[in-house]
Amino acid sequence: MKKISLLVFALALGACSTQKEIVDIPIIFDTQRILLTKEYLLNRYGLDQNTPEITPKMVVLHWTAIPSLKKSFEVFNRSTLPIWRPNIESASGLNVSSHFLVDRDGTIYRLMPETIMGRHVIGLNHCAIGIENVGGTEETPLTKQQLKSNIYLVKYLASKYDIDYVIGHQEYTSFEGHPLWLEVDDGYRTEKTDPGMDFVEKVRKATKKFNFKPVPTKQ
Repeated sequence: MKKISLLVFALALGACSTQKEIVDIPIIFDTQRILLTKEYLLNRYGLDQNTPEITPKMVVLHWTAIPSLKKSFEVFNRSTLPIWRPNIESASGLNVSSHFLVDRDGTIYRLMPETIMGRHVIGLNHCAIGIENVGGTEETPLTKQQLKSNIYLVKYLASKYDIDYVIGHQEYTSFEGHPLWLEVDDGYRTEKTDPGMDFVEKVRKATKKFNFKPVPTKQ
């Protein structure tokens, strides 16, 4: 399969690289996924668009809670949700996705264009670039290499786009009532703990020169 061959090539490239780079291993983004993404923008956010493009205003840090790059990639590499995600399927059949996936050795993989909407954070997908980190369980805590790569990516993205916020996935509900929050369903929420506030604060400290705005305080 072409995608798997590309993944194997990317793994080899990442393993032999001695400097920071972003390796492209695109997930499937076919006609079905494009249509579902545009439907999501319309139905969840009231945004009627001809394309699934976004204007990035924030970066959201995540973990996959999956121990390997291959299995993490496979989760994102389909257009529709698998049957084991009924808690979010009611909102849309669009599969989850993220713009970047950082392996445990720090290798950075770009899964999709930064200005196309990925489904990774309720209420904010229309303006958020997602960074997923492989692992995150007790058995596979996030690594120092991943931290360094997240810092690198945030600096890269903040230099390229007008980024106002860098948040952990667990902080997303703090934006309820904020102008960026567009989710139409007050009952559609999930509980998140990733990627841990220690990890998030370290990324923020290392990128403080960009003067990101503080996460809003819920009223």
